[in-house]
Amino acid sequence: MQTIVTTSSALTGLAAELQTCDLVGLDTEFLRERTYRAELCLVQLSSHSDAWCVDPLALTDLSSLAAMLTAPSITKVMHASRQDVEVLFPIAGLVRPVFDTQIAAALTGLPAQIGYGELVRRLLGKELPKSHTRTDWSRRPLSPEQIEYALDDVRYLLPLKAHLEEQLERSGRLTWLAEELHDLEDTRNITTDPDEAWLRIKGLRSLDPARERLAQLLAAWRERRAIERNRPRGWILDDAALRDIVMQVPRSLEAIAAIPEFPAGVLKHCGADILECIRAAAVPEPPPPINVRSRPDPAKTALVKKLGALNQALAAELGLSPEVLATRRDLELLVEGRRDVGVLHGWRREIVGNRMLAAL
Repeated sequence: MQTIVTTSSALTGLAAELQTCDLVGLDTEFLRERTYRAELCLVQLSSHSDAWCVDPLALTDLSSLAAMLTAPSITKVMHASRQDVEVLFPIAGLVRPVFDTQIAAALTGLPAQIGYGELVRRLLGKELPKSHTRTDWSRRPLSPEQIEYALDDVRYLLPLKAHLEEQLERSGRLTWLAEELHDLEDTRNITTDPDEAWLRIKGLRSLDPARERLAQLLAAWRERRAIERNRPRGWILDDAALRDIVMQVPRSLEAIAAIPEFPAGVLKHCGADILECIRAAAVPEPPPPINVRSRPDPAKTALVKKLGALNQALAAELGLSPEVLATRRDLELLVEGRRDVGVLHGWRREIVGNRMLAAL
């Protein structure tokens, strides 16, 4: 079979061959600078004996891969898989089960965000070329060098899995990995609910209830318009302009235009929609005073520091990066009284979460 698959018959044959495998290496190349939905440009696949590139720009239908991508008997081995799973979601639904080599590596004590090339170098002793890291994968034809570079992204996934599983079995951490991989099957990590989109925007915490309503309405409107037009949400209304509207609550097109550096094109095409969101939010006139962030509470700051020291000590004992156990945000939420944080779930609760609760 050809290294690069560009015909329906070749894709059907490859899909049938992969259906007989227990493990399949998987990666994608995509662009999303100009669209809301990522533009899939290449799918790389590997077995124990071979590797292939599938060209989605030459093939109008990739559905013959769907059965393999979702087959429970075939583990898809990927590195830093979240974006790839999202890109493949329209083709097959949720790719599962997945073995993520980046997540597994973090549980062995390697850096939490270790790159694929560095992982290959450390575990397999191979240096991968970096010459095509900024390639525009939507351009055709692909050169032989580009194809080889893309194939390298999946050639070593299955050997990496074997190495990492062996290490995790020796350290008794395979159950930790199983929990982490199970979380990849949460579709909330793949799709954005427009009504929850405002929660992803920085600088919109500690709002009064009226401004919180406005932030939710504006972000939901932007998300739906971006989906409908398949354009990046920032092209509809960027985060800075959205925050300005939430904080200033303009009541007319003239008031919106008076916001410094507000995009004229957004005002022209979307001004009426923005005003409708403001009206629907029913923000009082005048709007409530903006909450000014108070100075940090010294007692809470001391507790966060105390939990951070405990986290670092436990991570050192386990040979892990501290952020694998708990992030600073986890610690801040714990000090604030929240108990719905990652460090209090699953294996982390047993290893570190209960110790933190006791320290509090």
